[in-house]
Amino acid sequence: MKVVSRIAGILLGLIFVVFGLNGFLHFIPMGQLPPGPAGQFIGALVQTHYELFVSGIQVIGGVLVLINRFVPLGLTLLAPVIVNILLFHILMLPTGWMLGGIALILWLIVFYQHRLHFAGLFVHRSQL
Repeated sequence: MKVVSRIAGILLGLIFVVFGLNGFLHFIPMGQLPPGPAGQFIGALVQTHYELFVSGIQVIGGVLVLINRFVPLGLTLLAPVIVNILLFHILMLPTGWMLGGIALILWLIVFYQHRLHFAGLFVHRSQL
């Protein structure tokens, strides 16, 4: 299971490092904005420079998972990004959800390997 988790971590890290860096360097052509709310949403992210913040989070989380250091922190940073990718495609642009689904599966594999580090989050009552 460790080998599978490590491979999943490398793939997950690469996905987010590459697409996060694309937010800064624009080496993957985007084409035209999609019509409707999806295009308006992307336009708002770009115009307000919010995209740069999200890209930075993607790069940081991806690098942490990729280099296998502070993996729980990297997973914590990437989780809301994956949720937003999936919600964007489910609610606004049904095409293109496959990469978000793959990222979710990879994230779950790596999370399962590091689940003990998250055990404190699932305590019914804290002992303070």
